[in-house]
Amino acid sequence: MTDSTKVPGACDMAGDFHSEKTTGGLKRTLTPRHLSMIAIGGSIGTGLFVASGSTIAQSGPGGALLAFVVIGAMVFFLMTSLGELASCMPVTGSFSTYASKYVDESFGFALGWNYWYAWAVTIAVDLVAAQIIMAYWFPDVPGYIWSAGFLLIITALNMASVRLFGESEYWFALIKVITILLFITVGILMLFGILSGGENAGPRLWLIGDAPIVGGLGALVGVAMIVGFSFQGTEFVGIAAGETRDPGKNVPRAVRQIFWRILLFYVLTILIIGLLIPYNDPSLLRNGVSDIRVSPFTLIFERADMLGAAAVMNAVILTSVLSAGNSGMYASSRMLYSLALEGKAPAIFARLSQSGTPRWALLATATVAALCFLTFIFSPGQIYNWLLNTSGMLGFIAWLGIAVSHYRFRRGYVRQGNDLGNLPYVSRFFPFGPIFAFVLCLFVTLGQNYQALLGDSIDWAGMTATYIGLVLFLVIWLAHKVISGSRFVRFDDMSFSMIRSKSECDLPAESTMNENVGLPVRMTQLGAK
Repeated sequence: MTDSTKVPGACDMAGDFHSEKTTGGLKRTLTPRHLSMIAIGGSIGTGLFVASGSTIAQSGPGGALLAFVVIGAMVFFLMTSLGELASCMPVTGSFSTYASKYVDESFGFALGWNYWYAWAVTIAVDLVAAQIIMAYWFPDVPGYIWSAGFLLIITALNMASVRLFGESEYWFALIKVITILLFITVGILMLFGILSGGENAGPRLWLIGDAPIVGGLGALVGVAMIVGFSFQGTEFVGIAAGETRDPGKNVPRAVRQIFWRILLFYVLTILIIGLLIPYNDPSLLRNGVSDIRVSPFTLIFERADMLGAAAVMNAVILTSVLSAGNSGMYASSRMLYSLALEGKAPAIFARLSQSGTPRWALLATATVAALCFLTFIFSPGQIYNWLLNTSGMLGFIAWLGIAVSHYRFRRGYVRQGNDLGNLPYVSRFFPFGPIFAFVLCLFVTLGQNYQALLGDSIDWAGMTATYIGLVLFLVIWLAHKVISGSRFVRFDDMSFSMIRSKSECDLPAESTMNENVGLPVRMTQLGAK
């Protein structure tokens, strides 16, 4: 066996690096600032900027805040679980690979395809949103022209190189962060009477009508999917670990920052909106992506007498949509690339360009994102809502997979007598964290449209629209299981050869600037073209 087809060991797979001629692999060129902003860029989009208003309208200020706090806590626990896995096994397949190794091969297969499709669909969601947003300025221009143009831009950014993707995402995300910080500052100044517009605001808004929590548990479950969609993208840290310099240090650092991002960008934002706008304000009740003027951000900027707020927020939300689509293109293409490496997808998707990008996986992802062109037939609002529901459900399934994979990984790792102190990062919340996240994810997933079962007849159309993603996941899982004959991995049979300890392969970050990710033998045989 030659060097070019040598099966890598622990260091080869998780921390060592090879020359491009040897592996033709993905390059570790993402820096800590890229990694941090990728997680922000993927998760902050229309869910926070626009749908937050309808969340407050449906469940009240207290209900919306509670939903963001509870789902935010769940996401934080999930990211600590993913951080433990990704720091010791920084592979591009991320939780699909972990699920295959520590749960069941078929479960990992279904999880990988589910995640690829989820984010490919999310790109389509973002492109439809871009059509609607651009109609604010150019109402007479057909929406599909904007979708086509933005799809080409997003694909080109990802085709060029991972470093160009990281740089573009860094600046996209920075615009969102600055906007949110400005919003929080303006909101606080309004509450204290320094800026006009907050004269009738404050805690009293939590006592009007049925506030603070409107609609009880049913309303909370109903908005949980919207809130969850707002958070989806934080798991990009795990996907990006395969192309990050010194992942043993940088992945845990990014995970530790997630708690403060959730607290600042989501919880504090929702609190301020609830203190400044009554939950029964007609503007919030009209809220939707089809009318950017009723975004709670726009409403509050306008009430602070900030001229041109609608136009500025329109530009910011357009940027956030493109940022989320850019991140989605990256994450979904890397997942498809990883599936091909493991023999779970056609080998063509594992081929890389000379710049180290999986161009065929990118093209396949762009093809699914072309679902945005269904606006030829249906209205943009219809397509947006349909794709949004599909993406949200599939995202929760991916989170379920992370929780299960981490729980079984830790149980097997300890059972075989391994020392947790050897891991680069250890989640302090085990076993509560993954168990809490799993139970809550399952509750939200199954209970999302329980109203369809109530009444004189079952709403089959509503049930299908809500649960089709879950059904497809189960069908793929069970079909692969029957065909492959895979079994659940026993704790005693788990292999930890890929695990990267604190002392193994601890290369300085600067030494990996132009080096590539170690890849399994399948990739070395495919070559780089």
